[in-house]
Amino acid sequence: MEKTLPEEFKVYFWDVELCDLNIEKHKRFIIERILNFGDHRALKWVLSNYDEATIKEVVQNSRNLTPKTARFWQYYFKLSEEEMRCFIKH
Repeated sequence: MEKTLPEEFKVYFWDVELCDLNIEKHKRFIIERILNFGDHRALKWVLSNYDEATIKEVVQNSRNLTPKTARFWQYYFKLSEEEMRCFIKH
């Protein structure tokens, strides 16, 4: 696993300093941000730096995914709406 985010990903983390992000400690934030806004290269980085179980856990428990992003990953992981927090109405 790489230790830091590539400098070119700064565009996805406009509100924080890349050097302040720890890819293990802040993995949920990083995964959500890249799933929502990342391009093909950024997605490949996520898939090579986090295991599928970690990404699936983020998808299931996130309230920060856009509807379009949530639907894509719902189908990718074959999840029901009930298994995803972002679809639960409160």
